[in-house]
Amino acid sequence: MRPKFYLFGDSITEESFGDGGWGASLANHFSRTVDVVLRGYSGYNTRWALKVIENVFPAANGCGDSSSESPLAVTVFFGANDACLPDRSSAFQHVPLDEYKRNLHSIVLFLKKRWPTTRIILITPPPIDEEGRLRHPYVENLTNEPERTNEAAGAYAKACVSVAGECGISVIDLWTKIHHFPHWKKSCLRDGLHLTPSGNRIVFDEVVRKLMEEGLSLDTLRIDLPLISEIDPNDPLKSFEH
Repeated sequence: MRPKFYLFGDSITEESFGDGGWGASLANHFSRTVDVVLRGYSGYNTRWALKVIENVFPAANGCGDSSSESPLAVTVFFGANDACLPDRSSAFQHVPLDEYKRNLHSIVLFLKKRWPTTRIILITPPPIDEEGRLRHPYVENLTNEPERTNEAAGAYAKACVSVAGECGISVIDLWTKIHHFPHWKKSCLRDGLHLTPSGNRIVFDEVVRKLMEEGLSLDTLRIDLPLISEIDPNDPLKSFEH
């Protein structure tokens, strides 16, 4: 059975299998070695993620259910919705910062208990272009104020990095990383929050780099079946005997 990577997160994960998406790029990159499995839920915060995590990652049922086999890695990418401001138009998605940290701890603990050998990679929320959010509201915005701010997203990103350190797992500080790119508000974000192809490329590159640091790369992962270059044209079936 080919091993798996799971991508667990909100809309930035759910959309990652679209054209130019970071999840689709991972699936293409590891196409002969790993199945990349999407578990993205648009609009979800860590509170809701904890509520559904048993359904997202069901326990073994004793009948050889392959969905319960330990994946090689899981990315956990929440925080953009938790960081919605509590007095703005998307207040129902807001999760206080302290609870966000506790919820991330609980998600990591769940995954570690379910799959002790699985590598877990946290990804911080991205930065926010507040003008972009005003131009692309998702719900009626009577106050004409952005429902998210870059300052709030940065606080949640810092908390995510802190949780990773406390749990001894890898983290991608996407909030900081994207700030390093010129004109990031327009080049990396299409609506002030979600990623452009360039933003998706940043996530892809960072995930591949973190996986490599965890010992998971095309050089270390086994190809499941012989490549065409390994098949003897004079006796093709011989290549499938082992």
